[in-house]
Amino acid sequence: VILMDEPTSALDPISTLKIEDLMSELKEKYTVAIVTHNMQQAARISDFTAFFLVGEVIEFAATDTLFTRPVDKRTEDYITGRFG
Repeated sequence: VILMDEPTSALDPISTLKIEDLMSELKEKYTVAIVTHNMQQAARISDFTAFFLVGEVIEFAATDTLFTRPVDKRTEDYITGRFG
């Protein structure tokens, strides 16, 4: 298991892409968990996504599902920019 906390924070776009490519390679062999506020990055590289609010898991689903058909209104509000 590889844990990453904001792995591309403050990096330029080229460096971010290189790190994302590396994460994509690593997830073929390892379980990789990342914490990020960058929803676009999560959508690009993750298979599953969890939305946390004040330390509580609000929703966990396949990334495509969570971003396009969230079940919980708080998740929808966050991903649509209504709060956060």
